[in-house]
Amino acid sequence: MFNPVELFIGLRYTRAKRRNHFISFISLSSMMGIALGVTALITVLSVMNGFEKEVRGGILNMVSHLTVTDFEGKLKNWPAVVEKTKTHKNVIAAAPYIEAQGMMMNGSSMNGTLIRGILPGQEPSVSNIFSKMKEGRYSDLKAGKFGVILGQDLARILGVHVGDKVTMVTPTANVTPAGVAPRLKRFTVIGTFYVGMYEYDSTMAVIHLKDAQRLFRMNNSITGVRAKLDDLFVAPLIRDQLQDNDLSDYWVRDWSSYHANYFRAVKIEKRMIFLLLLLIVAVATFNIVSTLVMVVTDKQSDIAILRTLGASPNSIMGIFMVQGAIIGFIGTLVGTVGGVSLALNLDVVIPFLEGLFGMQILDPAVYYISVVPSDLHWDDVWTICSISLALGLVATLYPAWRASKTQPAEALRYE
Repeated sequence: MFNPVELFIGLRYTRAKRRNHFISFISLSSMMGIALGVTALITVLSVMNGFEKEVRGGILNMVSHLTVTDFEGKLKNWPAVVEKTKTHKNVIAAAPYIEAQGMMMNGSSMNGTLIRGILPGQEPSVSNIFSKMKEGRYSDLKAGKFGVILGQDLARILGVHVGDKVTMVTPTANVTPAGVAPRLKRFTVIGTFYVGMYEYDSTMAVIHLKDAQRLFRMNNSITGVRAKLDDLFVAPLIRDQLQDNDLSDYWVRDWSSYHANYFRAVKIEKRMIFLLLLLIVAVATFNIVSTLVMVVTDKQSDIAILRTLGASPNSIMGIFMVQGAIIGFIGTLVGTVGGVSLALNLDVVIPFLEGLFGMQILDPAVYYISVVPSDLHWDDVWTICSISLALGLVATLYPAWRASKTQPAEALRYE
């Protein structure tokens, strides 16, 4: 269908000649509409990817890539489980932990707490929590000293600082002559951390594993084993492999299952925003239809002359498909360059706009993220470009088909 003649004539029709200025204006509007839609799609999806990456990073500071627990809630022979977990080639490290609910009190202030017992020597290999320390040192967490590291917001709620005492209340109870009383234990605050997730910063308390075993009367048992992988995105696959082989007697979970609803909601939200912004591109491609219909009407006599010179209906169709495809290609190219450039330079563009208009898009007093993050995924770029080019090509079919059906005698009757 396409050869140099159709390509030459199609390119010629794309430019303004004599009375075609209005048609060329519509063509330019179509190009700019497609470019705007593609730019918006690439930029918005990159920002959503950036926010998802930031939140996922905050979650993974507290939730390991994999966890191995017993179905009854207590893992007894945990050193063997640690060794079995480490045998997998994708597992970098593994460490034991105890996790339980409790309550923290200081005077009249109290707050529900997620208590986690860890081994300070092994925890940094599977978690980033200690890299988020704001006060104190995690090395001061020693067995028998009953020290505790609190989330920064939890410390603020309780009104305590490093060196202060807090009372921890556990769900287990002591039976005394006076009746049943809750188990209470005084802990010394030795540090605070801040991971940027209010869910953890306001409820998490970290203590030594040995202290947690004594506090919850677990003897030598633990809650489970946490593992870190060389690639967090293959965690579901590694989970299935471990569950089916070495750890078939245990419950293996990956990080995505802890916040499955959140990640599912983000995925659905990205899909809906993609479809909504794709409407901008769709509207622009409708302009291509109107442009080509007007061009076909305006070029009736030219089409008739080409037909009388021997041009086939397919050649006529190819001429107008070239014109529409050029509009879609240029719009997609400009939009891709603009979208990729904007997504890669948001860290410069956003501060410039904030300084220009004297405002702050993300107030750190309100949001945990004070900058607009961007994470460009090239597979998103290729998908957007492919859909944009496909829509532009589809938009040319009807006008080009209509042009190919032009009858030379009818078109030249009044010429």
